[in-house]
Parts: sequence; structure tokens; C-alpha cells
Amino acid sequence: MSQVQRMSRLMVKTLRDDPADAETLSHKLLVRAGYVRRTSAGIWSWLPLGKKVLDNISRVVREEMDAIGAQEVLLPALLPKEPYEVSGRWDEYGDLLFRLKDRKGADYLLGPTHEEIFTQLVKDQCTSYKDLPVMLYQIQTKYRDEARPRSGVLRGREFQMKDSYSFDTTDEGLVESYGLHRAAYQKIFARIGLDFRIVSAVSGAMGGSASEEFLAPAAAGEDTFVDCPACDYAANTEAVTFQAPEAVATEHGPVEELDTPDTPTIETLAAHLGVPASATLKNLLVKVDGEITAVGVPGDREVDLGKLGEHLAPAVVELVTAEDFVDRPDLVRGYVGPQGLKIRYIADPRIAPGTSWITGANKPGTHARDVVVGRDFEVDDYLDVVVVEAGDPCPSCGTGLRLDRAIEIGHIFQLGRKYADTF
Repeated sequence: MSQVQRMSRLMVKTLRDDPADAETLSHKLLVRAGYVRRTSAGIWSWLPLGKKVLDNISRVVREEMDAIGAQEVLLPALLPKEPYEVSGRWDEYGDLLFRLKDRKGADYLLGPTHEEIFTQLVKDQCTSYKDLPVMLYQIQTKYRDEARPRSGVLRGREFQMKDSYSFDTTDEGLVESYGLHRAAYQKIFARIGLDFRIVSAVSGAMGGSASEEFLAPAAAGEDTFVDCPACDYAANTEAVTFQAPEAVATEHGPVEELDTPDTPTIETLAAHLGVPASATLKNLLVKVDGEITAVGVPGDREVDLGKLGEHLAPAVVELVTAEDFVDRPDLVRGYVGPQGLKIRYIADPRIAPGTSWITGANKPGTHARDVVVGRDFEVDDYLDVVVVEAGDPCPSCGTGLRLDRAIEIGHIFQLGRKYADTF
């Protein structure tokens, strides 16, 4: 015999005012309506009303996953170090991992994602190709030590995730499983009533290829995506790539050194010379696995460190510090130019062969004019690394792109053989 939950007995307490630490609308409303309560930064308790919503969403997810033939399991959240060390992600995840030791000194982590453990499970349970293909999923608590968990249940340090994995015997089977998941996600979000976009994405620490994100447009979103008003192109900004322009066959004069005191920034340089920032070449110094590397972009653009990191993964990319200039007289802070540099030089495709730039002369208070790509310096690698801006040409049709904010609500990958080969 079922019992009725009477409103008079329901444990719910609403608040008149917004919580002092709330930055997003969802955070304010969930707390004020009595759905959740903060336990610690990025850690939330789900109260009866919130738990009912969470269970309803989980029910929809389960129904659609079961409909494509996926089977539900539940793996532990407390995991041994060894599988993640084998895959390399013990180090790749860096500070995002919650690491701990047991009483015997053995290393463990709280699972941020479970590719390694699912792969080991299937290796143990599926002993013949006749046991495949198989699709497994779980709805389980994940842990990531977010640097700034200040958006309520968004980007929490402890959160529930549905993660699913297919194990196929052929590339065609992988594509089919990917398509089934894609369709299931569309049905899930439609049933929940979410406005969403499917955009091209990068795989990041997951690895693999053929990656797409499901984004819910929202002002509070941490993801920025672009879409084209003239065609169906849409992508996460980190996944937007532009084709390199054709080589420019133009005659240029010789390199001319310019006296430019007190101009260590593009803004001060452009003002001093009376030229647009787009005529200058900005050279950002970073460390790639500890090795100093220069990244060149037009002076009116910024380097997208996230995009750079995705291009160079699994290498660790970080900005140089003042200490990195000690004992490096070849690197003149604020006046670095690519000509004569003895370090790796990465450039955005806009720094095309034959183009001419105003850039640092590798001397204090000095810049150089008519520094030509291919004549005065060479580019080691071309990578699309600038921050995408509204109006940039659509890679598909050339129309100016629009920028919008969104919350990532789903992500699918074709991981290929990455974890199967690893284990």
C-alpha cells in the first residue's frame, strides 16, 4: 500500500532573500525554493523537493538509455591510482583530481570519469568477440576539484553524471553506437524541456575524436559557442578552426628597426607609431612541458590558452613567469620578435607566409618594421589559437559568426581504440 506525502509534513523551507554567495539565477532560485542547501564550496545537499526532480531526470535518462540497448551498472567512486597512471590521466588531470591515501599508504582518487574502469570491467567480463558489442552506463557521483565552484550546482566539486560507454568490434559499429547515443541525448533533453544546441567540440582529457557537445544557451553558462546565422554551422569556440590564407607574394622593404621606448604592450606600441593594432605581431611566451615556446598572433587578437592547450595535449601549457627570463638575454620582456629566436615558434594561420609585421626587435625599447614571414623568420607550427570574436567568418560559408553563452549538458566522443589499446 503506497503512502501519500502530505504537504503539511514536507520538509521544505523557503527563503525570502538571495543567499549572499549566489552568483547565478539558478543558484538563487534553487536555494530560496528549498531544493538544495550548500554543505561546502561546490558540495550540495539535495532536499526532498530537489531529490524528486533529480530522480525524475534520472528516470528519463534511464528510459532513453535502456531504449537503445544500453545496460546499467554502478562502479565505485573510490578508485585505485594504477589504471589512471597507465592511461596517463593521473598526471593529465592535474589539480582537478581529488587524491588520497589509505591507511597502508596506497594511492587512490575520487573518480572524475570512468573510462579506465569500464574498459577493465569489459576486459574481464567479455572474453570473446561474441560477447560484443555491448553498451554500459551508470548514473553516479563524480568528483572534480574545481578551482572556483561558485555557480550553485553548476560546476560543483561533487555532482551526478550519466556516463555511457560502447564497446564495438568495428569502426562501423563505433559510428552506429555514437549515433544511437546522439539520438538518445536529443530525446532526453527534449523530454526534459531544454532548449539545446549540438556543436562541434574538442575531446580534451578524454582523448579520441568526433566530439560533439550539447549546450543549453544561458547567460550563466561557462561555455562560449558560435553559430552561423546563414548555415547550420555551430561549434564550441575551442573547436572553431579557420583555414590559413594563401601565401602573399608582395614585395617588402628590408627590416627597419624603430626606437620605441616605453612600449611593452601592443596598445602602447600602436599609439606610439600611429598604426592599428592589427598591423603588429603579438608574441606570447608560454611553457610547453617546461620548454619556453613563442606563440604569434595579430596584435588585435588574444591567444586562447584553452584552445592552445587542446592543440598541444597531453603536453602541459602554462604562462612564463618573471623567473623564466633570468639567464635568458635572448628573451627581452615586452620586446620579443620571432626573427632570430632560438625557440619553437607557433603562429596563428593569419600570420601567413609573405605577410609583413611590426614586432619586437629583441632589444629593449626597440621594435622592427617589415618583418616578413618566410623571409625573416620561419613558423614551426601553424595552429588556430586566437580567441574567436563575433563577426569572424564562418568556416563553412564565410558569414559573420555569432557568439553566445551556454551550459554544457552533454558531451559525446568517438574514443576509438584509445582505452582498449591502453588496457
